[in-house]
Amino acid sequence: MTAVPRPHRSKAVAAWLALVGGGLGLHRFYLYGKTDLLAWLHPWPTLAGAYGFWRMREFGVDDAVGGRLVPVLGAMLAATMLTAIVYGLTSDSQWQARHGRTRSDAASPSPWPAIAAVVIALAVGATVTMATIAFTAQRYFETRA
Repeated sequence: MTAVPRPHRSKAVAAWLALVGGGLGLHRFYLYGKTDLLAWLHPWPTLAGAYGFWRMREFGVDDAVGGRLVPVLGAMLAATMLTAIVYGLTSDSQWQARHGRTRSDAASPSPWPAIAAVVIALAVGATVTMATIAFTAQRYFETRA
């Protein structure tokens, strides 16, 4: 039985997909295809958190359901930003071994698109993480007072 060669997957495209559509699992669909279970599981917590955000905007900050769901959105966004950072900082040799056939005859692509994705993901991820921690701590201490 011969192994089917995997198509080449770009590190920069994967990092940008994790940055822009990571909460919906677009990066996993790109890398592993439509049969990847984790790709299909990504949208549900993101959509639940987005629903919680909508509830808090609609019913106010005292909405208990929204207050419990918004940190889920923050966690998903922070996790996908971390994924974008890991994708962008993976060495070319490791990336080729995991996600693409070796292309010895092709020139190495420019690293700058992946680096730009890493920089933006770091900024967004840090902001989302700090905001989620602050929101969760505020809700916790409000319920204890």
